[in-house]
Amino acid sequence: MNGGVVPISATGIALSLLPLLAVGWLYHRWNGKGGLAVYATLRMVVQLLLMGFVLVFIFAVESAWMAVPVVVFILAVSSWIALRPLEAKGWRRYGGILTAIGLSCGGMLVYVLYVIIGSEPLYQPRYFIPLAGMIFANAMTAISLAGERFDGERGRGMDIDAARSTAFNAAMIPQINAFLAVGLVSLPGMMTGQILAGVDPLLAIRYQIVVMAMIFGSAGLAVALYLTFEAKHQRSTAYPDIR
Repeated sequence: MNGGVVPISATGIALSLLPLLAVGWLYHRWNGKGGLAVYATLRMVVQLLLMGFVLVFIFAVESAWMAVPVVVFILAVSSWIALRPLEAKGWRRYGGILTAIGLSCGGMLVYVLYVIIGSEPLYQPRYFIPLAGMIFANAMTAISLAGERFDGERGRGMDIDAARSTAFNAAMIPQINAFLAVGLVSLPGMMTGQILAGVDPLLAIRYQIVVMAMIFGSAGLAVALYLTFEAKHQRSTAYPDIR
């Protein structure tokens, strides 16, 4: 046993990946992109293993400031991935996404660590890195959904304000659904992991409430900032006299 958690063998990990073969086959059969599912799976496994070694090293050193470069890296990569589904790419859009995620998620992360959890030091890696990963990942997905929907609605001729509203609503659907389902349909990952590790369920629930509020707030603010940037850019492009 390891901290109350039942260990998973390498064979168990391999068996957990078997259902992905069916999804990969469907990808290939329906849109000819089976290689994308294989590539994403391989990246997921390799990236998690590498991050595991990095976290073991950082936690052993116990230097608060070692967490900062890791979080900056997470910010840069999450912003790049958020750009992937958008038809129009480029450094301007990347900069907008990077700024939106950095301001909203960075501010939310400091607020939660300093005001709610009271982590000392503030950038304690054991709290700083996992929480940053959760909120950056959710903001990343929300911005991808918002950006794709905004571009689609504008391409169909919808005016900027209506497209912005539609895109914001679409991006927040997963967040709202998660709120409505938690405790009735789902037990979120962080809460489940803590319970499996032997943490008191009521304490795990407190952390989960904080995490979900943090994720919802940071994702909503990130999407709002990004859509504001895009709307302003399109207005200035279409109407040069408007500032």
